[in-house]
Amino acid sequence: MKKLFIMASLCSLFLFSCKGGEKTEDNSQQANPEQQAEPEKKQPELAFNPDSLGTEPQFDIVTSMGTIRIKLYEDTPKHKKNFIRLASLKYYDGILFHRVIPGFMIQTGDHFTKDNPDRPDVFGTGGPGYTIPAEIKGEDGKTLHLHKKGALAAARKGDRANPEKASSGSQFYIVQDARACAQLDGDYTVFGETVSGLDVVDKISAVATGARKQDLPNTDIKIISILPVK
Repeated sequence: MKKLFIMASLCSLFLFSCKGGEKTEDNSQQANPEQQAEPEKKQPELAFNPDSLGTEPQFDIVTSMGTIRIKLYEDTPKHKKNFIRLASLKYYDGILFHRVIPGFMIQTGDHFTKDNPDRPDVFGTGGPGYTIPAEIKGEDGKTLHLHKKGALAAARKGDRANPEKASSGSQFYIVQDARACAQLDGDYTVFGETVSGLDVVDKISAVATGARKQDLPNTDIKIISILPVK
């Protein structure tokens, strides 16, 4: 039974993100001098300056159930840069923990939980429209980081749809039980760890779920902000 439960939990990590892609500008045509210039786009207000952070910055993930302090790893630079960028844009503010599995992990990062709160059926499918190349193994071929308790890791689609194991552009999970998550070692990018607040991780993992959707907390657990530790 334990093995079946863990395998079912593993399947729940396989994401089906919305399709999307980057747009490129076509500059091959000459501009019409009579055409009115478009107004300059207003730059978004940043919560902090991403360029002001150190090599392994720490962040406070302030949730409605307490604060989880995490550290980002230097040797997973693509994931570190992406997380910092999204946090600076306040992307995560107001997003819910949409998948909570006791004895396994807690997952968040889907903007649909904020933008479409009345559509729990789509929770787990949202993202910024891109993926991040896997940063699972080092140059020596060995796994960089394991799923220890409090590990911060990127969710992703399953292997059939995603043989290169590219990560979701925004969804991540925090390990609650290292033994149960050990089967994920070498298959998902671990790009940080919990520095303090493991009690909050345990508290979130223990909430009642399933009233609206499998593994979705019955009461919303929200990210209030993600800001660098000064």
